[in-house]
Amino acid sequence: MPSPTTLFDKLWDRHVVWEDEIAGTLLYIDRHFLHEGSRNAFGVLKRTNLPVRRPDLTVGTADHYAPTESRTTETIQNKFQRDAIIDLRKNADQAGIRLYDLDDPLQGIVHVIGPELGLSQPGLTVICGDSHTATHGALGALAFGVGASQVAHALATQTLWQKKPKQMRVRVDGDLRPGVSAKDVILALIARIGAAGGTGYAIEYVGQTIERLSLEGRMTICNMTIEAGSRFGLVAPDEVTFAYLKGRPFSPAKDEWEKSVSNWRELKTDEDAKFDREVALRADCLDPMMTWGTSPEDAISVNDRVPDPALFEDPARRKSKLKALQYMGLEPGTRMYEIAFDRVFIGSCTNSRIEDLREVAQVVQGKRAAIPAIVVPGSMSVRRAAEQEGLDRIFREAGMDWRMSGCSACAAMNGDDAPEGARCASTTNRNFEGRQGIGVRTHLVSPAMAASIALHGRAVDIWGK
Repeated sequence: MPSPTTLFDKLWDRHVVWEDEIAGTLLYIDRHFLHEGSRNAFGVLKRTNLPVRRPDLTVGTADHYAPTESRTTETIQNKFQRDAIIDLRKNADQAGIRLYDLDDPLQGIVHVIGPELGLSQPGLTVICGDSHTATHGALGALAFGVGASQVAHALATQTLWQKKPKQMRVRVDGDLRPGVSAKDVILALIARIGAAGGTGYAIEYVGQTIERLSLEGRMTICNMTIEAGSRFGLVAPDEVTFAYLKGRPFSPAKDEWEKSVSNWRELKTDEDAKFDREVALRADCLDPMMTWGTSPEDAISVNDRVPDPALFEDPARRKSKLKALQYMGLEPGTRMYEIAFDRVFIGSCTNSRIEDLREVAQVVQGKRAAIPAIVVPGSMSVRRAAEQEGLDRIFREAGMDWRMSGCSACAAMNGDDAPEGARCASTTNRNFEGRQGIGVRTHLVSPAMAASIALHGRAVDIWGK
C-alpha cells in the first residue's frame, strides 16, 4: 500500500520535471501572473534573445502603480511608475500575453483577479513576482511568490527550480464571534508562532473554522501566510471552492466542469499523512485583533494593552520591540482602544473583495466617519458589484473616499501614501516602518474593525467587550 500523503505532496509530485540533489526540484508551472514588477525579467529575456515560452499560460495586470483616481497613465506624475506600466503594456503586447490594463473592465490586483476570473484553480502551480501569491493556495493550488530572476526563468522555460519545504498543519476550530473574521484568525496565528514561525514550511489550514469560511476568507488567511515566514498556504478544495469557481470566465465549462470537479475532489490530505509540525488554534476565543508594533506578529486583541518590551526574555527581541514602540509612538500598558487614529485605508490583496466591502458597509451604514478613510476595491469587477449593491453610496454618505482598483496605500507605490507621521488603521498585510509613507504608523486590522475605527477614530469593539 502506498504511504499516506499530504495535499502539498500530491500537488508537488504532479509537477516534478526533474530532481537534482543540489538544485532541488524542477517544477512545471501551470499559471504565471505578471504585474509592473516584471520589467526587469523581460529585460533579461531581451538581452539573452529568449522568447516567452508559453504566453498562453501567462497573464498580466497593472496593479502596484495603478492610479486609483483615474484609469490613464497620463495622470501618473511619477515617471518611474508611469514607465513601469507602459513597459508592461509593451512587453505583454510583444510576447502575446493577455493583459488587464488600466482601462480594462476586468483590471485589478493580481491576487484578486486570478481567482475571480477562474484563472486560479485547484491542482495548478501558480507563481507571480509577488510574495503574496500564496493567496491562490486557498483554492487548492500550489502557489508561491518568486523573485525577478525566477520570473525570467519561468517566462523562458515554464519551469522553476525549488527546494521542497517541510510541512505544517494548522487546525482552526470553533465559531467566530460577531466582529471577528478571517483576518483576525491569521493575525492571531502569526502572533502565536511568530513572523518566522512558518519559515521552511508549507502550511495547510484545516478545521471547522476553515471549512466554514467563504473562499474570500480562506484567501485572506493564505494571503498572509508569507507574514508567518511561509511561502505556501493551502486549503483543500471542497464544495465552497467549487461553488466559487463555477461559471467564472476561465473555469472549465459544460462536460469539462464535472470532469474537473471529479479530479479536484482527489486533492486532499490522506487521513494518516504525517506533518513535520502541528499547530492548533481556537477561533471561538478570539477578539478583533490589531497590531501594535512594526511586524504582523505584534498582534493582540483590541481589548488588551500594549505589551512591555522589558518583559521579553530574548535580548534581541526585547531590543527590536522597544524600537518598534518608539517608532509607533506608543507606551507600554496603553489600552489598544485608547489609541487615536488619523486615517483609515480599506483595500489590498488581503481585504478588498466584495465580502470585505460588505462588512465595511454594514458597520458604517447611516453613520459618518470621524477621520479620513479611503476604500479601494481589489478589482474593477468588485467595484461594479459594490456599486450594483449600493455599497458605494453607503461609503460616500459616510464621508469615505471611494476609489478605483489597485494596490494603492498597501505599499504606497502609486502615490496613495499617508502624510508623514500619520497613524493609519489598515486592512493590508504589512506594517513595517515606512510601508505606507515616511514615518507612517500602520496598524493592521480587519475590514470591520477598520470601519469601526473610521467612525470613532479609535478601535472600538462594537460587537462585544
